[in-house]
Amino acid sequence: MLNAQRQSEREMITGEFHYLWGVRHRLKAIERPGRVHVEIDGDRLFLYVPSDFDSEARRELLAKWHREELRERLPELISKWEPKVERTVSRWSIRRMKTKWGSCNRETDHIWFNLELATKHPDCLEYIVAYEMAHLIERSHGERFAKLMDQLFPDWRTRRDLLNDSPLAYQRWDPTE
Repeated sequence: MLNAQRQSEREMITGEFHYLWGVRHRLKAIERPGRVHVEIDGDRLFLYVPSDFDSEARRELLAKWHREELRERLPELISKWEPKVERTVSRWSIRRMKTKWGSCNRETDHIWFNLELATKHPDCLEYIVAYEMAHLIERSHGERFAKLMDQLFPDWRTRRDLLNDSPLAYQRWDPTE
């Protein structure tokens, strides 16, 4: 992820493009009093905010909405993969990650998912669910892990490439942290 192509920094203003499930939507920021929320209508992404919402507050609103989108999709995918992997996920969480799409704790069967997965094609999310659940069985990334993935999810490499070929959101950070 360190060397991946990144989008430019988003100012959260009308006309910019933002992604949901791999589809690019043109943002329309609508400043008005009332309920703060996000809506999709065709290829448009509507952001309803008060006029005093700065770009950071707008980014946080969009991140909250992406988190909700992931929360809707993850339970079904985890349930789909638990019988295939023959492991139960005890707990899962969503967080911002700088260098990983997901991670897991084999002792507690807890999986973390990168918030940015909501911007990628749904096939990428399923790949990460299967990938992290496979790590509940095999810790390393060696030959045994690749064979397990081939057995569980034959097209995992195609989905990995789809995920890794898509640009990442802009992020200001120090790679030495």
